[in-house]
Amino acid sequence: MQFEQLTAGHGALTAVRTGKGRDIVVLHSLLADRHAFDPVLPQLSARHRVTLFNLPGFHGSEPTLLPLMDAYIAAIEDGFQEFGIGNDAILIGNGFGGTVALAFAVAHPERIAKLVLSDAAACFPPEGRKQFEVMAAKVAEGGLGSIAEIAARRVFSPDHLAANPALIEERKRVLMGIDPKAFQAACKILQEADLTIDLAKLEVPTLVVCGELDQATPPALNKQIADKVAGAKYVEMPGCGHCPPLEQPEKFVAAIKEFVGL
Repeated sequence: MQFEQLTAGHGALTAVRTGKGRDIVVLHSLLADRHAFDPVLPQLSARHRVTLFNLPGFHGSEPTLLPLMDAYIAAIEDGFQEFGIGNDAILIGNGFGGTVALAFAVAHPERIAKLVLSDAAACFPPEGRKQFEVMAAKVAEGGLGSIAEIAARRVFSPDHLAANPALIEERKRVLMGIDPKAFQAACKILQEADLTIDLAKLEVPTLVVCGELDQATPPALNKQIADKVAGAKYVEMPGCGHCPPLEQPEKFVAAIKEFVGL
């Protein structure tokens, strides 16, 4: 598979692109990178032009100057503008990328035609916010490698991780490629984000997909989005964790196939 390397915002935002057709834009999770979508990329790009953004601090994208959601929205808008992404685009976000995608859809509904949120939250409860605080503190003290096991347990379902213990080291390799300050900034954004009031105003057709065993963003948080966005559909994936494209790629494709037009 051939990729086109892209930059926007005077080099501040990086991305890769493959395929031809209607635009799909992908925003990855905080505990993963764009490669989490590698298992589903052949299906996504068969009939679409897929642009995978690297969020700030990942794969050459510069960290934002301030730990604010508005800064992320501005970076994504730069990408849409400079990468020539059509207004009929489909935006797909997983985890933190899903929360950013939701915020972008609220701010710029005219830029997308459909929204797919995988294991995302509009707002985290106090215990969820505390977990981000703890992870950020661990990273500040011991670097990103110190949360490799925590990350693996948040990304994958227990059975999948037990059957594939090497995934802990794999998470460590991914995490070590992230800018620590960008990770901490994202944790702060997730602690403070509250898009709940905006859900009822969102008119973009929305599909919410969630792993049944997601420990990072449990089904209840995903259902909240689906319940409050008019006409939104909800699909729960049995036995799956936080990152369905990585853990159950075939079932993830099946879950979004009709909505996306694969």
